Amino acid sequence: MANLSHTTQARRGPGGGEFCVSGIDACLVEAMELPGARGAAVVDWTSGLALGTAGEAAGGDSETAAAESAELARMAAEHGTFAPGPGRHRRNAQGQDDKGLPVEDVIITTRTDYHLLRYVETSFDSSVFLHLWLDRDQGNLALARLRLAELAERLVLG
Repeated sequence: MANLSHTTQARRGPGGGEFCVSGIDACLVEAMELPGARGAAVVDWTSGLALGTAGEAAGGDSETAAAESAELARMAAEHGTFAPGPGRHRRNAQGQDDKGLPVEDVIITTRTDYHLLRYVETSFDSSVFLHLWLDRDQGNLALARLRLAELAERLVLG
């Protein structure tokens, strides 16, 4: 698996303080620190390829897990059923309609696990998502969802 970025870099924020910008490896390490994390991946949902993986692979094969989760992510992102309703579009800082993805995340609950797919908005095509596989008994779904949102915002691809 090819990683697009291998480092975590410290940069100056607007107030002069530092904040971390995560590459794929650092993002996956942080995701695996969540309680109950069994596996994590950064996946391109247009190609179905994993750009990076950590921990176990759901179903035992990381390539198959990436392809199957990409199919689900693509369906949720591209179908109008999940688009914001009339008058419910997000606005950007300039007050214009935000043209970003209509879906933020997808949560799958099985008898023993949670699978969270969190879309990563990028300056290019936004075709990447984070896939976190959590043990249902040990994981905290609310915490994982919040942390994946933070990781997606800080993930630097390129």
